[in-house]
Amino acid sequence: MASTGGSHLSSGKINLSLLRDFYRRELLEALDKCLGSKALVWDNDLTGPFGLIAEYSLLKEHEVEDVSLQTSGLPPSNVQNIIFIARPRLKLMDLIAQNLLQSEEQKGGFRKEYHIIFVPRKSLLCEKRLKDLGVYGTLANIEEFSLSLIPFDYDLMSMEMDNSFKECYLENDFTSMHYAAQSLMTLQTLYGVIPNICGKGDCAKQVVDMMLRMRRELCGQEPNITPQIDHLLILDRNVDLLTPLLSQLTYEGLIDEIFDINNTSVKLPPEKFQSAQGEETKGVPTEPKKVILNSSDVLYADLRDKNFNAVGSIVSKKAKTITAEFDERHSAKTVSDMKQFVSKLPHLQQVRASLSIHTSIAELVKEYTDTDEFIDCLRCQQEFINSIETDKVHTYIEDCMGKQEPINKVLRLICIQSYCNNGLKPKVLDYYKREVLQTYGFEHIITIMNLERAGFIRLFGNRTYPTIKKSLRLIMEDVNEMVPNDISYVYSGYAPLSIRLALYYARPGWRRSSIGSINSTAAEQKITLVFFLGGVTYAEIAALRFLAQQDDGGTDYVIATTSILSGETLLNQVSVPLEPAKLNPF
Repeated sequence: MASTGGSHLSSGKINLSLLRDFYRRELLEALDKCLGSKALVWDNDLTGPFGLIAEYSLLKEHEVEDVSLQTSGLPPSNVQNIIFIARPRLKLMDLIAQNLLQSEEQKGGFRKEYHIIFVPRKSLLCEKRLKDLGVYGTLANIEEFSLSLIPFDYDLMSMEMDNSFKECYLENDFTSMHYAAQSLMTLQTLYGVIPNICGKGDCAKQVVDMMLRMRRELCGQEPNITPQIDHLLILDRNVDLLTPLLSQLTYEGLIDEIFDINNTSVKLPPEKFQSAQGEETKGVPTEPKKVILNSSDVLYADLRDKNFNAVGSIVSKKAKTITAEFDERHSAKTVSDMKQFVSKLPHLQQVRASLSIHTSIAELVKEYTDTDEFIDCLRCQQEFINSIETDKVHTYIEDCMGKQEPINKVLRLICIQSYCNNGLKPKVLDYYKREVLQTYGFEHIITIMNLERAGFIRLFGNRTYPTIKKSLRLIMEDVNEMVPNDISYVYSGYAPLSIRLALYYARPGWRRSSIGSINSTAAEQKITLVFFLGGVTYAEIAALRFLAQQDDGGTDYVIATTSILSGETLLNQVSVPLEPAKLNPF
């Protein structure tokens, strides 16, 4: 489990450490119901989110003696309580039942009690599965812990439901939308009832309807708190399918694209960090370097939302500043001067360590962005969003298939071309399908069908993209990446459609189309919570932060999402990894 520092959560316009503390109390109350020593057995997907809520040292204060993953079996320690903490998924129930049956076979030693804490809710299907497997009676207690929106940073929360897009748009399972509505109710108990609510998309309407129904069920018993959030804007991911498919060009976005950020931390190749930390080890280190990425690191907070082309100059200036501050010790002539320098020393050493880490990360990212594959792919994407050669088979996509480059890269480009051309002509679509299946195998046919069902790929239809592109000014010429004046800098010329909608929502007039409003007031807009259903990219987050920093904006933004995604993770949700059956018995 990761350590939670937490001070960075309270530095925003609303204090998100209140939300973390609320979840922390709920968790500890659930654990304290089990009297005696405890061992926690985690669902693998929950260790990261829980690490942001409660560090291991806090759990030890509540008699937690051991922590392990479900995949590694039950801990061998002699504790009185074994507590399984899991999402309500049937495959996890099978794993829990397997562990319980094995422990029954190995009787002896301490008498143990077994418990399950479901996150965020109990499931009748899961309880039935446990009964069918014959282990339900073994469990002393079944609880639920409604962990929904996890605070990542002072302006960012995520539900960490990585499959919410697939569940909603492919499986017609809207459970995650119910969780989203519940999480908004939890927020309103802490920060007051949000007076103005607006949404775009079918799922947004569902969430608002559920939330309004939950409020009616309270029968006027809402907490009497002055609202800290003035507006709520809920956006469906399928309102803007183009943005997450494009290559992000911010520092944080590129780190996520290349190395995959999970729960505000990233694992990086260790070779780059060996010399940076002065390690004298024999051979090359094998353990990945884990780096925490949030605004508690002042340098990272400055770099993360910048276009990557601007990162080099910022790092260089910071290095010169730090060198100059360290050189001040040579000019210290009096004892008081030396004391003043010594008092600054811990901070300077911390900044220098941070600078060393981000210099190494920037070098890793630059190695990736300087490759011909990245440059050619980016050029192809820029041609598509500018409506160049979108109506025919593109030679670069053909070349990628000929070289058997990763299938997700090829599918991503086909989806971008389809969106920017308002669909593909039948001959072009049939050609792409045939080439993909012949090049990568027929096991990908269901993935292609899912892309069509979700709206990523379709036949040529109404020409909506040119209208949207012009009316919302999605394409900007002469973008200043170093000192930007428009949100389009995050994609070097393309302004994310979702963030343009958020920008226009802040202006008078558009609010009249809201799908739900509670106690609407004409008061000046102050803080807007933007909730993305189906996921949001780091580039979109950077664009919203840019809007909040504008002098003429008049709006501060807090961001909530079902998950943080990239083009790669979005396509992984839609993909169905089938393996060809082996018919030859020999």
